[in-house]
Amino acid sequence: MNSGKVLLSLLAGVAAGALLGILFAPEKGSVTRKKMSKKAEEYGDGLKEKFNEFVDDISEKFEEVKDDISEFKEPKKSRSESTKKDVETATG
Repeated sequence: MNSGKVLLSLLAGVAAGALLGILFAPEKGSVTRKKMSKKAEEYGDGLKEKFNEFVDDISEKFEEVKDDISEFKEPKKSRSESTKKDVETATG
């Protein structure tokens, strides 16, 4: 099981536990709804933060791969230019 699924399962379990705890609390409905709204907002903010971290990590990895590819491509380009000059000199 990958870490993404584990994290999602953990978050779902925490959310379900918090929801059940709030629903069975002996308070007025309006107070319970306010608590639920506040918790939902907190969880939403947490998920947004995790998603932004994920996107930043992916962007960083993409840039690293792009740089690696550029470094790999550069020597071949210079070799092909020198080979082209050698061919032009030989045939010229």
